[in-house]
Amino acid sequence: MTTPALLRSRGTLADLLSGRSNGIGLIRLCLAVGVVLSHSKPLGFGANDLGYHLTGRQTNVGTMAVYGFFVLSGLLITRSARRTGIIRYAWHRALRIFPGLWVCLLITALVVAPLVALREHGTTSGFFDNAWDRGGPLAYLQANWWTGVRQYGIQDLLKETTPWGEKSNSSVFNGALWSLKYEMFCYVVVGVLAVTAVLRNARRFVLFLTVALYLSILQDWVSSGRVSGPASTAAWTFDSPLVGVMSFHYIVYLGFLFAFGATLDLYRERVPINDALGIGSALALGLSLLFGGFFVIGLPAFAYLLVWLSVRMPRQVHWVGRKNDYSYGIYIYGFIFQQVMASLGWSRWGYVPFAAMSVAAAFAAAFVSWKLVEQPALRLKDWTPRFVARRSSQKVPVEQQTAVAEEPPSTPEVSVGGPTQELPQQRATLVPGR
Repeated sequence: MTTPALLRSRGTLADLLSGRSNGIGLIRLCLAVGVVLSHSKPLGFGANDLGYHLTGRQTNVGTMAVYGFFVLSGLLITRSARRTGIIRYAWHRALRIFPGLWVCLLITALVVAPLVALREHGTTSGFFDNAWDRGGPLAYLQANWWTGVRQYGIQDLLKETTPWGEKSNSSVFNGALWSLKYEMFCYVVVGVLAVTAVLRNARRFVLFLTVALYLSILQDWVSSGRVSGPASTAAWTFDSPLVGVMSFHYIVYLGFLFAFGATLDLYRERVPINDALGIGSALALGLSLLFGGFFVIGLPAFAYLLVWLSVRMPRQVHWVGRKNDYSYGIYIYGFIFQQVMASLGWSRWGYVPFAAMSVAAAFAAAFVSWKLVEQPALRLKDWTPRFVARRSSQKVPVEQQTAVAEEPPSTPEVSVGGPTQELPQQRATLVPGR
């Protein structure tokens, strides 16, 4: 008897995700749009994020999106770290994160905020007075330059003219940026593991780290005393240089997902791609969202489901994101435009029109960001200073300067979008740590 097709393995992750033909680009785009759709509820109407009550207050669409970003990022960033030296790895990571972020911050502080001030106060007079003081536009740039959002607002703008400003009693321009510091933290950890040869010679350490983080989540869930609802979390935080306050809770949960993706890559020759496992993961995820246990059952199921989908998606959609990756731009600009549109009262037409306008505006900004900032920056990935290239060529004999066959190119490396997360003992918030 032959094994039913549903139960038969289609190969391993190493066999099926070795090149650029996969569905990761489409998945990433859907996750980014999910962030915007989820944020449309609280930013436009002061309500909880999309799906919050449907999942028994465990999570929401935006949070699920950021979880997915961390899984894919762990998978692909680890692959990048294995292929390149530490200097090149750091250069690649910086090019993917900072140019787009810096331009976004500049546009927010020097273009959007003055226009909002003009509308709310009727003048921009005094806008740049004491600009370096806390709450000023230049202080906003200085505080958020290195991915950690240490200043969410500019003066008192949007505080009284948006549903979220009234609900939080604060000025917030781009609360979605908060998760970038956790991604950067994961990048640093992967860089340390790469330079110490752990990724090449001691991959079990990453597996043990993943298991340890999962056990911490399991303990968190058990200690909560409930099957459903928000996870109970330790409120322990620490102040990190440049990026500000880091939450132990987010390090554990987002770190687990990133480490899970990294483990899948490191053990790629042993990870089966099986339709029964993929469908089973989808069922486990759905049941855990509806009835509880999402953090201990749904998170690993969601991680495998994303990897399975990236391989099993039809080839007709593999072109999405291969040359033009708009997901990062949608993430970093979506929140800003939603706040501005909410201040203009555009949410009065209802959720669907507001969400549609939000997605359209985010796509437009992402297109411009990709074409004018992100893509030109990424063209510098292989740039090497002349004195370094000259020194390297002098060290290597001419007869040895031949092309070396490398591993097939991977999917373009990702950066994480940062949607809403629930804070300890809070139902929903867009700005953790405030």
